Amino acid sequence: MSQLVTAPSLKEFFKALLEEVIRRQKLAVGETTEFYLVNLLAEFACTDNLFSKGEDGRKEQEPLAVLYHRSLQQQRDERIRTLRRLGDVSLYQAGFFSGALREGPVGQDYYIQMGGAAYGQLADLAPAAGFAAVYRELSARFRALVDVLEEIAARGLVQNGPSGTLKVYESWVRTGNDKLEQVLVDAGLVLPKGLPN
Repeated sequence: MSQLVTAPSLKEFFKALLEEVIRRQKLAVGETTEFYLVNLLAEFACTDNLFSKGEDGRKEQEPLAVLYHRSLQQQRDERIRTLRRLGDVSLYQAGFFSGALREGPVGQDYYIQMGGAAYGQLADLAPAAGFAAVYRELSARFRALVDVLEEIAARGLVQNGPSGTLKVYESWVRTGNDKLEQVLVDAGLVLPKGLPN
């Protein structure tokens, strides 16, 4: 059964959740990078922000390759915005929609490579030294951060009830992902490794 979660703000909710999962995964993340991730989660909590408006005014999801190609043709400031969008969308989708991406035509690794590369280029272009360090860290730890977002998504699905739990379980059976297994263990649905059945 779903549980009502109370938090003073969406950002504070994501901050607490992010800190918990980062601690659980024993990942060291800079304070400014953590702040960046909290803002990214809060922004994409409104799924409309994952989409762009097409020429006909309809919402569409731009392919990552199109974003990257556009960035190559833009001046510095526009290129920074496009590369940031490419990195942010890649990170969020690779973490929150990992199951769907694994079954898709390009796969999760494509999103990880595109997003990591976008943040790497962004680090070289960033005007402020502080943000350059954040983008460098996002690039260098992209895969680990995808794992963090994947666990956050899985924990949310399990809290939403049986259908979400089943999705996490099916994904775990397919992938053998240790983090998904831990989510199921924490929910009391799977015995920890090493215990008799």
